Amino acid sequence: MKSIRLKNISDNYFKKAWKLYEEAFPSKERRLLNDQSRILQDDNYHFDILVDKNHFIGFILWWDFETHRYIDHFATSVEQRNKGVGKLILNKFINANDKQILLEVELPTSIINERRIKFYKRVGFKLNQHYYEIPSLKEDQSPLQLLLMSYPKIISEKDVELFVDKYHPIIFNDTPQPLEFKKSTNNK
Repeated sequence: MKSIRLKNISDNYFKKAWKLYEEAFPSKERRLLNDQSRILQDDNYHFDILVDKNHFIGFILWWDFETHRYIDHFATSVEQRNKGVGKLILNKFINANDKQILLEVELPTSIINERRIKFYKRVGFKLNQHYYEIPSLKEDQSPLQLLLMSYPKIISEKDVELFVDKYHPIIFNDTPQPLEFKKSTNNK
């Protein structure tokens, strides 16, 4: 399996990856195609697709920041699910360098959200209990309620606040709406 970084929406495999992106994530968590095209030009952003013998396997969309890497979106093709491929991809990503890794998950209020959290825990990620909200990527939708998962260890509430304040404006294209950090007691 090899990783290929895409830099343009006209690159090979982009259409397959975009189709999976639209199927795997609810609209409130997805960028519009124009926004995605623009963000591909950012040197810190990686749109990495995974192929095996020229077959599209999945993607990992991530940011490389000074102190950490942030997984923005991650999915495997339907044919590859429940075969250990996702765990293999994440282990390869983890072993690529020593920077701390962060990713967001929705609150464990549904079966699918709980399953996603358990999957990341099996890979070694830790669930941090510092709740926060970010604006939806679509104007007419409610904010996303999130928790950070981190690898290899738990991070502090101050670290979560720093991530929300410093990196979310970059990740979400300088979103004009303020982000709201809430204390962990509000997430139950």
